[in-house]
Amino acid sequence: MIIKNAEHEITAVKPNQYPVTGFPEVAFVGRSNVGKSSIINTLLNRKNLARVGQTPGKTRQINFFIVNNNFYLVDLPGYGFANVSKEMKASWENIIETYLYSRKQNHLKLVVMLVDIRHSPSKDDIIMHQWIKGFGMKSLIVATKADKISRSQINVRLNDIRKVLQLDKATKIIPFSSEKRTGKDEVLEEISLSMGEASIEAAESSRRISCQDEKELDELVELDRLGEEEEPEELAEPAE
Repeated sequence: MIIKNAEHEITAVKPNQYPVTGFPEVAFVGRSNVGKSSIINTLLNRKNLARVGQTPGKTRQINFFIVNNNFYLVDLPGYGFANVSKEMKASWENIIETYLYSRKQNHLKLVVMLVDIRHSPSKDDIIMHQWIKGFGMKSLIVATKADKISRSQINVRLNDIRKVLQLDKATKIIPFSSEKRTGKDEVLEEISLSMGEASIEAAESSRRISCQDEKELDELVELDRLGEEEEPEELAEPAE
């Protein structure tokens, strides 16, 4: 997959604020400080498109990034930061769960779950993975900060993550480094496979039809306006 362009489109909290384009979506989820903003920026070839929150664990919003004008990368709130109230934790859970539930049917094609390769998955990570499985969604595990450990330790850590999350052998785990950009092509390939050309073509077709409908409507409105401005010609009186 080649990233041609990417922009932040909307920040949302409630479902009625989500985009209504019908484009496929790929959601990124993980603990606070797992490197979620860094991986999104690396994948999209941008430095500061996804911004790191000033206070870890306090972000309660969903950010939608439109990519190549035909799909979204979705940045879900980070979870699991220790120094937050129970109310804040409940807020994370509600926002994430509401998004997953409301988008799983028609929009969400893949959930990319991030874990820190240096540590065993936490209790919150285990719960999140169980949520994803419970919703029946396709997922990809990405082990971030791979540059922080030696190469000889990578497979050891990946095996530990697989064991703790109880992943089957078919579930892929990709080691990733935002600094060295390792794992970037593999993650983009998985994103591309999850959506498939048919999904993207259908989304683009829907967008083209919508644009055409809007154009035709504008033309009809303009014709009506011109018709109102023109005075009807007076009928000539018949000759006597």
